[in-house]
Amino acid sequence: MSRAALVVIDVQESFRQRPIWAYASQPDIVDQVNRLVDAARRRGDLVVWVLHAEPGSGGVFDPASGHVRPIEGLAPAAGEPTLVKTAHNAFTTTNLQQILTLAGIRELTVCGIRTEQCVETTTRVGCDLGYEMTFVTDATVTFPTPHRDLPADATLEQILADPRTLSTADMIARTEYALAGRFATVRTVAEVTAVPVGA
Repeated sequence: MSRAALVVIDVQESFRQRPIWAYASQPDIVDQVNRLVDAARRRGDLVVWVLHAEPGSGGVFDPASGHVRPIEGLAPAAGEPTLVKTAHNAFTTTNLQQILTLAGIRELTVCGIRTEQCVETTTRVGCDLGYEMTFVTDATVTFPTPHRDLPADATLEQILADPRTLSTADMIARTEYALAGRFATVRTVAEVTAVPVGA
């Protein structure tokens, strides 16, 4: 039995309903995630799907909106758990740890949306829980991030025009610096899906 699992975090239609989706750092996220999923299934690794919900919010993360589902092109297979969380990390409000423990999982590979938010936070918590974490940066998505002093109701145009806005490249670099050597091994899709010599 494999001791490894792939956790796909929040790659859901909710994000595509926002105008800022046009500025996503990885427009090919579905293809990248599918490559990881296919490789995990071939190896016999567990694949776990996680979705984010904000019940009663009336927004795109409210289950009533119909958008709290995997992005078109992603499809959990029979027997692959699909969990719904209401916190930033995939552990706190789900039974993810129980599922992993019962399956004897000790190694986690994570991908999803957003790079520096739910995927990074899950990585940090997973590391603290004793899992060997792999963070696949090019199978994550982030967006231009406004400065803390920009009003909460700032328009997309204002966010993009503000020189203090952090670019997706800067956000990705910051996340990799924060995680590598501390909380996770940072790898690419190509590295994770490579077939070992002699296999």
